[in-house]
Amino acid sequence: IFSLDPFILQSLIFPNVNKMQPIYRLYKDRPPNFVLIMVDDLGIGDIGCYGNDTIRTPHIDRLASEGVRLTQHLAAAPLCTPSRAAFLTGRYALRSGLGSSGRVQVLLFLGGSGGLPPSETTFAKRLQQQGYTTGLVGKWHLGVSCESRGDHCHHPNHHGFSFFYGLPFTLFNDCVPGHGSDILNDLQTTLRSITLLLGLGLATLLLARWNCVLMRDGQVVEQPLRVETLSQRLLQEAQGFVHRNKDRPFLLFFSLAHIHTPLFTNPQFMGKSRHGLYGDNLEEVDWIVGQITETVDSLGLSNSTLMYFTSDHGDTWRTGTRRGRREGLHEHLGGAWNCGKAMGGWEGGIRGREVHEPTSLMDLYPTLKHLARDNQPDRPLDGHNLMPLLEGTAQRSGHEFMFHYCGVNLNAVRWHPPGSESIFKAHLFTPNFSPEGAVGCYRTGVCMCHGEHVTHHNPPLLYDLHHDPSESRPLTPELEPRYHEALREVHSDGPSGQLSWGQILWRPWLQPCCGTFPLCGCKEQNPTCESRVFY
Repeated sequence: IFSLDPFILQSLIFPNVNKMQPIYRLYKDRPPNFVLIMVDDLGIGDIGCYGNDTIRTPHIDRLASEGVRLTQHLAAAPLCTPSRAAFLTGRYALRSGLGSSGRVQVLLFLGGSGGLPPSETTFAKRLQQQGYTTGLVGKWHLGVSCESRGDHCHHPNHHGFSFFYGLPFTLFNDCVPGHGSDILNDLQTTLRSITLLLGLGLATLLLARWNCVLMRDGQVVEQPLRVETLSQRLLQEAQGFVHRNKDRPFLLFFSLAHIHTPLFTNPQFMGKSRHGLYGDNLEEVDWIVGQITETVDSLGLSNSTLMYFTSDHGDTWRTGTRRGRREGLHEHLGGAWNCGKAMGGWEGGIRGREVHEPTSLMDLYPTLKHLARDNQPDRPLDGHNLMPLLEGTAQRSGHEFMFHYCGVNLNAVRWHPPGSESIFKAHLFTPNFSPEGAVGCYRTGVCMCHGEHVTHHNPPLLYDLHHDPSESRPLTPELEPRYHEALREVHSDGPSGQLSWGQILWRPWLQPCCGTFPLCGCKEQNPTCESRVFY
C-alpha cells in the first residue's frame, strides 16, 4: 500500500492477507476493475497507518489495515514528470527521454513541445487492447502537443485514456494570486524582457494564466482554472466515470491535485485539523478516498475491483519554499528518511516507512497486464509483476537492483543481494545543500544534478538501508565485509531529449487555448455539478 508511494489492495479482493487466494479464482466472468489513486507530494509519515496520530486519515487507514501494504514501494524519480512517466510505462523515465542534463527536470510550460513520446506504451494502452474502458481524472504533467496546437501527440487521449478530465499541466503556485511562482523566476524575467522588446509584453504576463488550464478530453473547458472548486469537480468526475462503466471492465487513474501547493482552502475542511492548512488538506484527501471507496462499494464492485493508493514521490517540506506546509510536523512526520521531493536519490524523496522487499511504481504496469490477462509481447520493462509477492508464492522481489536518477545522471544504485536482508545503496554523487549546513536546496528550490551543484564521491557513499534507513552512517571496508563487492555492482546509463531547453520552453503556437489566442479565457458550465446524478 504505502511507502512514499504506498500500495493498497482493497481487502475484499484478498479477504485474508496471510492466506491470499490466487486472484483468478475471484474473477470468473470478467477481469478485474482497477482504481488507481495517486496523491501529489504526499509526505512519508503523514498518514495514520504510517504512525501519524495527529492527522485523521481513517479511510486510507482502513484500506491499509484490510489490504496489503508494500513498505518499500519506491518512486522511480523524486519529481513529478519522470516519476509519472515511469509509473505509466513500467520503465525508467530515461527510456522515454524524460531525463534532463541541466537544471530543469520537469515540464515547465503547457505550451512546450516535450512530453511522453507518442511511441511510448502505457498500461492504459495495453488495457484498452484488452477491452477495458480507461479514464484519467486529475493531473497529467506529461505534455500536450508536439508541432501544432491541436496535434495533442502527448495528450492522455493519445496514450490510452479514452476519457480525460483534469489538469494537462499541474497545480502550482502561479495559479493563485499571492502565492508566488513555481516557474523559474529568472527565466520569466528574461522572457518578459525579450517579449517587451518585441511588443509582446502582455504575453509574458499571461504565462501563468495559460498554464492553469482545465481540459475535458482535447478541449479546454476552463482557463484559468478555478482552484476553489477544483477538488469537488475532480471527485465528481471520478465517481461519474465509475458509475458509467460499472457494467464493463474499467481502469480509473484518479490523479489528485492534492497536496501540491497552493494548498486548497475548502471551507468544509478549513481549520479542522491540528496542523494548519496542510493538515486540513490531508484530511480532505482522506475524505476523497472514502468517497471513491464508497462509490465502488455501493455499486457492488468491491469483489471485482483492485484499489491502489500511492504518492508520486516525497513531500517538499524540507525545501523551505512552500507556503503553509506541515506546520509543527517536521520532526514527527519526517521519520528516519533523509530529505524529500527533488532531493536526488535520498530516501525521503522516493520511499516510505519500513524495509521489506523492494518494489516500485514501475511494477504497476506488469501487474495490471497480468491481471488483465494480457499475454501479448511487449518491449523490455523495468518493473516486475507484484502478484507473486502479494499472493505469497514468492518471497523475494524481482528487483535485485534499482537505479535512481537525478535528471539523466545516475545518482544512486541499490542492491538487494540474494539470500541477504541487506539492501546496499551507493550514492555516486549528492546535491550540495544551500545554505551550507541545511538539509535542503533552499536557494534554488529544488536540488540540481550537475556542475557545482553536486559533490561526486569516489568511492561512492555506501549505506545498508536494512540497518541504517536514515542513510546517516556511511559504510567502510572495515565495517562491512561486502563493501567492495557492493561497489562493483553499480553501473548504468540512458538517453535524454524530452526535457531539453528546446523542448520545455514555451511556444505560442502550441499553447492550448479556450477562445482566441492570445486572449484565452473561459469558465466551465455548472462546475460544481451539485445536482448531478450518475446512472
